[in-house]
Amino acid sequence: MATCDVCGRDENMPYNCRHCGGTYCSEHRLPENHDCPGLENWNDPDGVFDSGFDDSVGSSPRRGRRGVGRSSGVLDRFGIDTGPGGLSGYFRNNLSYLFLALTVAVFGMQYLIAPLFGVRLPPAGVSPGTTTWGQIFTLTTTHPEYVWTWVISVFSHGSPTHLLFNAIALYFFGPIVERQVGSKKFAALFLVSGILAGLGQVGVGLLTGEEVAVLGASGALMAIMGVLAVTSPELKVLLFFFIPMSIRTLTVLFAAFSIFAFVANGGILDGVAHFAHLVGLLVGLWYGNRIKDRIGRGPRQLNIGPGGPGGPGGPGRFR
Repeated sequence: MATCDVCGRDENMPYNCRHCGGTYCSEHRLPENHDCPGLENWNDPDGVFDSGFDDSVGSSPRRGRRGVGRSSGVLDRFGIDTGPGGLSGYFRNNLSYLFLALTVAVFGMQYLIAPLFGVRLPPAGVSPGTTTWGQIFTLTTTHPEYVWTWVISVFSHGSPTHLLFNAIALYFFGPIVERQVGSKKFAALFLVSGILAGLGQVGVGLLTGEEVAVLGASGALMAIMGVLAVTSPELKVLLFFFIPMSIRTLTVLFAAFSIFAFVANGGILDGVAHFAHLVGLLVGLWYGNRIKDRIGRGPRQLNIGPGGPGGPGGPGRFR
């Protein structure tokens, strides 16, 4: 059961507005009935009603002149239909799940496929940056110039537990932010924050002289959490799945813990990339402040149902 953001009435079958992210009853489900900020931008100068994935939604798939019908994007040049019924239509508002599937696939490559081709995990005490496995899947102080690791490391994980908690966070929180900003901007937020978080931790390692190998989507997920702390501060989550609190409170607690752990360890990595978490969080807070006036009120709780994925709680631990 959810609560309508306008009248406060409990609703068994709530409606989640895909444009402003709010939760409403049947009476206030229409944009004009809950003063959706998107109504002021019906001509879409700011991309409020953009699908978030490409610029050709609603245009004819058979008209190819520039300025008439559909836009001639890169995918169009390769014969890929970018219209609503085309291939890319399946990914609109679903990039969170695509990224989730990608992290699982990369995890399988790390621990199942790569060893079959002789790419072994680094033995205990050996820097990942000196092994083929580490040079593929981790961003390291040994080889920070390996640009491909900037991206691959975001989707790589160090253990099943590491993957599980990050997957839970992405599953529950990712779709909310994706609906608020659109799939294209969500993809940019996820990748840029993840890369900057990894590079930030590597930068600290280079300054302290420590060998660092970074992997995981934690930095990107902290950016998502930072956005929600600004746009949906009263969103209710369950710490450890049973302690209720707002996403803003959870964010403050996690930031405080990361700062304490980073300072207490003198910037040295203790198995958790605390500085990477902080970098991702700062990116999310910065971006959330930029967009908060454009997207209106965010949801107050997660919901399972036609309005979108979610559940009664969220993760209380990120790695």
